[in-house]
Amino acid sequence: MTAKFDAIVIGAGQAGPPLAERLGQAGMTVALIERKYFGGTCVNAGCTPTKTLVASAYAAFLARRAGDYGVTIGGPVGVDMKAVKARKDEVAGGSRANVEKWVAGMKGVTAYRGHAQFESPTDVRINGELLSAPKIFLNVGCRPIVPDMPGVDQVKHLSSTAILELDTLPRHLVVIGGSYIGLEFAQMYRRFGSEVTIVEKADRLIQREDPDISAAVKDILEAEGIHVRLKAECISFRPEGDEIGVGVDCTEGPPEVVGSHVLLAVGRRPNTDDLGLDKTGVAMDAHGFIQVDDQCRSTVPGIWAIGDCNGKGAFTHTSYNDFEIVAANLLDNDPRRVSDRIPVYGLFIDPPLGRIGMTEEQARKSGRRVLIGTRQMTRVKRAVEKGESLGFMKALVDADSHEILGAAILGLTGDEAVHGMLDVMYAKAPYTTISRAVHIHPTVSELIPTMLQSLKPLD
Repeated sequence: MTAKFDAIVIGAGQAGPPLAERLGQAGMTVALIERKYFGGTCVNAGCTPTKTLVASAYAAFLARRAGDYGVTIGGPVGVDMKAVKARKDEVAGGSRANVEKWVAGMKGVTAYRGHAQFESPTDVRINGELLSAPKIFLNVGCRPIVPDMPGVDQVKHLSSTAILELDTLPRHLVVIGGSYIGLEFAQMYRRFGSEVTIVEKADRLIQREDPDISAAVKDILEAEGIHVRLKAECISFRPEGDEIGVGVDCTEGPPEVVGSHVLLAVGRRPNTDDLGLDKTGVAMDAHGFIQVDDQCRSTVPGIWAIGDCNGKGAFTHTSYNDFEIVAANLLDNDPRRVSDRIPVYGLFIDPPLGRIGMTEEQARKSGRRVLIGTRQMTRVKRAVEKGESLGFMKALVDADSHEILGAAILGLTGDEAVHGMLDVMYAKAPYTTISRAVHIHPTVSELIPTMLQSLKPLD
């Protein structure tokens, strides 16, 4: 017997539950299916647990610097990794429980736990039961990639999910991958007390960023004692007793690093390979991401893809925005579009990076006349007073329209301060909206008007 619904939502990540709630409030009957943990990657293996760990690492780092502030601590600062993990588990577990409670109280929504698989474009089987609906929404997320590197199957290794279960301190953590996830774990574990080496194939960290950002981040990490190995053209692994030998084949430095633990942080892949999508005709790209249009509709009528699995963003905030776009189009007669979204994200090392809009490279390729403004964080009194003045800020402006094209703040609260410029970009207002504003002193944001008052042509 088939259970019929008006809509089926597969995946209870950041987009699935709010969409299910909106559909239910609109009078629809909805099945919400989750194979593992409610809350998705963000709550269980992403933002919530990792930023909780980052906070513990920051506390340890600041405690060791107590003398810089004239504060005396008796004896060396220690880190109890079991207590650190317990705190992380409590915070993440509480968030997951809140999502479960929220879903349980939703009007018109029936929650299922299990692995859903398509039998047709309108039919899904879960735990032996067939569910049917004319509208199906996929919010199935992504998982870490295990790269095809020589010897990787011969050694124990950690993913960005598995490392969250550690309650002991690695003697030497080798991080494979010099991008956002890898850098956050590298700094975190260095602050906990591990020796840390980052191994990156490219000639600089975080290739997506401008070279000056990459260089500044490298300087920040190396100043804390993290080893950075770039241009690792051939990465390999071999057992070395109870430890792991990592071949790096770099142009400089030893050809091998021996670590106690290896973290593979080289990307993620969508959870679309075991859904039976071949029975639907839904088109996917070569990496398994579901192809969607500007309203998150797949190539098959009645099937949408929202969140990480559609390749339109890999962040909690883009996933939630996908929900907003789908709900606006279906329920509010509001034609919102993915293409209206301005790129925005953060790198949550300390100090953090807040990034919006275009990079310098993208601005140059745009064919526009571009102005640039920069300021070092040493000019920010709030940062100096807090003893955290590493980094810098910069903004890119269209010389003709005076619209802000992009900005980056690598520095104290940069992930927060950058939003003032982002809001002006969405308003399509000129940069003078900020440059002539009076901000509170002493704050990080107050230097943004000053930076925008000293724009010069981009070379």
